[in-house]
Amino acid sequence: MSVTLRARLALLLLALLLPAWACASGVRATLDRSRVQLGETVTLNLSVDSNGNIDMPDLSPLAKDFQVLGSSTNSSISIVNGSRSAQFTIGIALRPKHVGQLKVPSLAVAGGHTSPLLLTVTPPDPNAAANSGKDVFVEASVEPDHGYVGQQLVYTVRLYYDVNLSGSLDEPQLAGVDVHKLGKSLNYDAERGGRQYHVLERRYALVPHHAGTLEIPSLQFQGTADDPSNPMDPGNFFGQNGLFGGGTSVSAASPAVSLHVQAPPADWGSSSWLPARQLTLTLDGLPANGELHVGQPLNLHMSVQASGLPADVLPEPSLPALSGATVYPDRPVDSTSDDGKWMHGKRERAFAVVPQRAGTLTIPATTLKWFNVQSGQAETASIPARSFTVLPATAGASGATPAVSASAAAAPTPATAASAPTSTVAASSHGHVRWWRWIALASLLLWLLSMLGWWWYRRHRGAAKVAVTRVEPVIPAPPATRALREAFMQAARGDDASIQAHALLAWARVERPDLRNLGELSAALSSSAQCAAIAAIQQRQYGGTPAGEGVDMAATFARGFAWRNDTAGGDDSPLPPLYPFDLGSR
Repeated sequence: MSVTLRARLALLLLALLLPAWACASGVRATLDRSRVQLGETVTLNLSVDSNGNIDMPDLSPLAKDFQVLGSSTNSSISIVNGSRSAQFTIGIALRPKHVGQLKVPSLAVAGGHTSPLLLTVTPPDPNAAANSGKDVFVEASVEPDHGYVGQQLVYTVRLYYDVNLSGSLDEPQLAGVDVHKLGKSLNYDAERGGRQYHVLERRYALVPHHAGTLEIPSLQFQGTADDPSNPMDPGNFFGQNGLFGGGTSVSAASPAVSLHVQAPPADWGSSSWLPARQLTLTLDGLPANGELHVGQPLNLHMSVQASGLPADVLPEPSLPALSGATVYPDRPVDSTSDDGKWMHGKRERAFAVVPQRAGTLTIPATTLKWFNVQSGQAETASIPARSFTVLPATAGASGATPAVSASAAAAPTPATAASAPTSTVAASSHGHVRWWRWIALASLLLWLLSMLGWWWYRRHRGAAKVAVTRVEPVIPAPPATRALREAFMQAARGDDASIQAHALLAWARVERPDLRNLGELSAALSSSAQCAAIAAIQQRQYGGTPAGEGVDMAATFARGFAWRNDTAGGDDSPLPPLYPFDLGSR
């Protein structure tokens, strides 16, 4: 067989296999619960990203530790932003054969393999024997059986029934305790006293506010049951779903549960009390090469994440005041989710750090003290200190054509809006330079003619003393300056801080070409009102604050710039530090 023929056959085989590979990917395996009692069932869900049905995998590896009771399939299709995705799920009901840490082995599904899973199987609850033989009963438990103020506890309620049932189960309501439902209700089967039951399980997060004994009263179930095996009603006409809608009223109540809630340790100190299962503190966006430039913003992202705490109790992430830079924080973003058992809180915030001078910029270490409820010990989450070399502004910042400063470029504004003043300024500058020279020469010629006329008039009047008023000709401002000034005045009447910053800096560079950013412009001005106006523009750019009331940009700069005699400028930023919050750095 020739090489060409072999290549063609290989390509043909690849083309035949591609559709099979493309129809299934992303095989995942999950358990609806990670902890069960012996005799209860658990559902293993096998999910595959697929456009069609998937063959049932080989389940023989499960036979060692589990009894396979049955399976079901489900498919779903979703279209998001025009993108179509499909998922095929196989649900397998399993009953553990013995107590222990059981391993759900990897299974081969649709050309892929699932990851192995662990399931904890405990002995049956000895107290459940009292309920054996009943058609309907309710169990309740709390995990852990003791805790601290502010710690999340898991309250679990299970309704067992062996009849056709309908009704309602109370929700827990406790004074001085935050109650949140966790995940969705679970449905499975369990064995009690040799009898099989259907189980409805609900979980709640309890967060106590006070120390002492927490009493959780019993929850009531009220419903109606019917017996399809009733010999007096073979057609179930008087049952729950029968023609005459009869049935037997049933009720059950969960046992009351009590636990001890401890106060924070007496030596905890003044730090915020954060009892969590796990807590992390991260800072992203730091430059890999350790170098920054003056006026070029550094966009950082800080987040606090905790397991066992909601987001609203976590402190707001913040950076301290930095020497040689100005920090502009964004608004914090909070989110709280749960995995069906534990809450996961997250609070995150973005920052724009704008270096104001060359040298070394140090972001100090940030620490957050928290209490690990699993180990019972205080721990500290920290972000180490980092130092960066700040280089002078890039050469492009002081080019001949006025451009958006590095600080203004960091603002998330539309490209068309930010670039409009640039084209206007450039066109005005290049289009009027030549006219400015002719106007200057014409003004000088008019002044010389005026002086010559005045001298001729004095000479011919002789001894007559006539009061002559000397009129000085007014030399108009260069057209380029006027165009830049008008561009800023037009931007000042709007509310786009990025355009205002660009237009103001371009106007100032005509008089002071060495200015590289708004920080240097503010340091070169002697007017506190103009410095405050620049600070307002920067806060709106990076801090997300709305336009300040009473700040009239056009009126503040109507007479031009109030330059200082000494324009060296200090090292301090003209803005006060914003949000100087230290995350418990004790």
